[in-house]
Amino acid sequence: MIKNAIVGLIFSLAMLGCTGVEKVRITEDFNFDWKFHLGDEAKAFEVNYNDSAWENIRLPHDWSVAHSFTQENTGGATAFLPGGIGWYRKKFHVPLFFKDRMSWVEFDGIYTNSEVWINGHYLGKRPYGYAPFSYLLSPHLRYGEENVIVVKADRSAFLDSRWYPGSGIYRNVKLVTVHKSHIPQWGVFITTPHISEQQAEVKLACDYVLDDVKRDFKIKNTIYFKGKVVASNKSDVNTITKGRDKGTLFLSVKVPNPKLWDVTDPNMYTAVTELLVDGKVCDVVENNFGIRSFHFDAEKGFFLNGKKTLLKGVCLHHDGGLVGAAVPRGVWERRLRILKQAGCNAIRTAHNPPSEEFLDICDEMGFLVQDEAFDEFQNPKDKRNNYNQQSEDEETKGYTYFFDEWSERDLTNMVLRDRNHPSIIMWSIGNEIEWTFPKYGNATGYWGSTKVGDVNYYWDEPPLSIEKIKELFYQSSDQDILVETAHKLSSVIKRLDTSRPVTANLVIPSVSMFSGYADALDIVGLSYRHSVYDYCRRNYPDKVILGTENWTRYHEWKPVVENDYMSGIFMWTGINYMGESHQWPFRGSGSGLLDFAGFEKPSYHMFRSLWNKKPHVFICTQTIGKSPYLLKNDQQLDEKVKDWSKRQKWGWQEVNRHWNYMEGDTVIVEVYTNQEAVELFLNGTSQGVKKLSEVNDHILKWAVPYKGGEIKAQAVNGSAESVIKTAKDPVDVSIQVDKRQLVADGYDVAHVEVQLIDKDVTPVRHFNRQVKFDISGPVKLLGVDNGSPGSVQDYQSQQVITSEGRCLMILQSTREKGKAEIAVTMGAVTKRIELEIH
Repeated sequence: MIKNAIVGLIFSLAMLGCTGVEKVRITEDFNFDWKFHLGDEAKAFEVNYNDSAWENIRLPHDWSVAHSFTQENTGGATAFLPGGIGWYRKKFHVPLFFKDRMSWVEFDGIYTNSEVWINGHYLGKRPYGYAPFSYLLSPHLRYGEENVIVVKADRSAFLDSRWYPGSGIYRNVKLVTVHKSHIPQWGVFITTPHISEQQAEVKLACDYVLDDVKRDFKIKNTIYFKGKVVASNKSDVNTITKGRDKGTLFLSVKVPNPKLWDVTDPNMYTAVTELLVDGKVCDVVENNFGIRSFHFDAEKGFFLNGKKTLLKGVCLHHDGGLVGAAVPRGVWERRLRILKQAGCNAIRTAHNPPSEEFLDICDEMGFLVQDEAFDEFQNPKDKRNNYNQQSEDEETKGYTYFFDEWSERDLTNMVLRDRNHPSIIMWSIGNEIEWTFPKYGNATGYWGSTKVGDVNYYWDEPPLSIEKIKELFYQSSDQDILVETAHKLSSVIKRLDTSRPVTANLVIPSVSMFSGYADALDIVGLSYRHSVYDYCRRNYPDKVILGTENWTRYHEWKPVVENDYMSGIFMWTGINYMGESHQWPFRGSGSGLLDFAGFEKPSYHMFRSLWNKKPHVFICTQTIGKSPYLLKNDQQLDEKVKDWSKRQKWGWQEVNRHWNYMEGDTVIVEVYTNQEAVELFLNGTSQGVKKLSEVNDHILKWAVPYKGGEIKAQAVNGSAESVIKTAKDPVDVSIQVDKRQLVADGYDVAHVEVQLIDKDVTPVRHFNRQVKFDISGPVKLLGVDNGSPGSVQDYQSQQVITSEGRCLMILQSTREKGKAEIAVTMGAVTKRIELEIH
């Protein structure tokens, strides 16, 4: 939910300020009362266009996710969901007394190729679907009358991305009205360069705009912590700014006994910045921030507030499963809370700027963030085969077509919007860009320079010497556009923020480390290259290196623990995401620790055992034929594929959370734990003790002849255990709801989780049934899902077939108060729950 960025106390003091208006800055939630039409309408931008038949909607809005999965005019890259052209219209009134003020509209993101009109006047376009931007409305507003704002989003190129991007105005919109003397959008930049236990220096760079250069002005900053004033300072006009109608003032505020922001205790402060003209308050801006210090060291890794901290990170795409790209705050909160419980403390926003709201949550929950800008530069990636695409057709034409013209503006807006978030510790300019540059800088390109015959290095150190790789790479004197672009983008960031390092996710470091690409970076991120960590350290000892895209496997985490110079990793991925599918009917990638519905997967428990010190034991099973193991003599197990480079890498091996097999089957029991030793029991009979010190993959394994009943894994020290039981046919459902009371604001959400159970209340995970929902009362159905990558059931439906016996429904409040009733039906069984909307 968008909140007015205003402190009530300051407002009351600022009444009848510059203009005699009660509030000096008004930030309105502009998400409500829009009209939407899917399909091109040539005259929809006209003021008098008849939109009475259009759909009434509230933003954020993603039209693609509302449709059925299909193979017609879609593709696996974008989750088999349609694109198209969508139009939005909103009518609104502006008070007559606003005529002497300024108003602008702020869009946090429109996907994609957006165009905006106000009262028939064309304001401009924005090709990049992830960039925040704004338009000045004042010159074209009709004060005291009705106004019409119109937005067109063009996603005719329905394969313009390698993952599901969503369609339409899928992020929040604000309408901001200020005095002509004001602080511009993103006009306050806050840093905390000097921190001690006794005092923290908070530096603020404050931009201003004046309507009259002859007037006297000041800027005042007041720092709040938990609603109380802890420091303040005021800056007078100086000789540099005097006589100028716009500029920047620099202030420093001392905060005594600071409460630091960190991943375990994310303390947040608020800076309230006032612009005073002739002694009257003309503008007030509020920014939340954290007091913290951090640095990366090439030898020792990452330090937060002076303490060595390992980045236990995941990469996240921006979709929220059944809600698509228009993700309510509560959906992100649930997902991030579950990741946090596993010990995750860092997020890479792969491969685009996230929403402002997402970063607010990261600030509040204590996640460290790598804020990423682009997946492509000038050259496209193939949306069909996920490799280098030599040319774009109309279906796949994406941002690369506009990159040279728009990238600096889009990157600038990302940094300006996001730079006050304490969660952000680095900026990333791009993801795996090198393999799209085969023709620049040389005849063989980045990828070709590492080839030996038809084999590229991937799993081991480069097969060629650095000298030989250089020889291949420098065969041509052509200009290296990649290096030039990387330096340009890095310099854009450095002009705006020198308090954070710049990085990129490199997939061919054996070339990028010497080509000049890595020289544009403060931190070298490595994509699936744990095999060259030591190689990079030996040959480029001054470079800070980091795993920025890694498989969800123990061997990816092991080098971080064993090498001081490694700061951490970002696994691919934290949550299953839509898109990047290579076959129907799979809607997306199953590589996450959580599935599409936000349910925990077995790999989640592996990393919970690695990242969380709280005792943890998790048990799962599989028949030996479907397992990655061979049974040898004396019940000993061996890997079917010994070469780890040829094993499954993305995602996790197929394992089950049930104990339902055929009598006599040989079943492999896998246990993930952070305890030294675990004993396995089958119906109370010990199957032996296994120790982590005896395995090299952090997985304890037993081969057990199947017998119905109970299988239990128990830490030898008694600290934790995990039990699964043989389930009978499902006869009932258990229902869990994360919220029984919702705020009637049109934003709040409740997650309803349903699990099939048998007559003994044992979860039934080997059997699936259809579950139906009947909803009444002041709530909106956002959709249903079962979490499986292979499910292409409609999201916006009141029924769903379970996966592993479970499913999810998400409800959202309206702005009406009352009670909502949900009936959940499975077969002949119906259960009812109530929600209170207040």
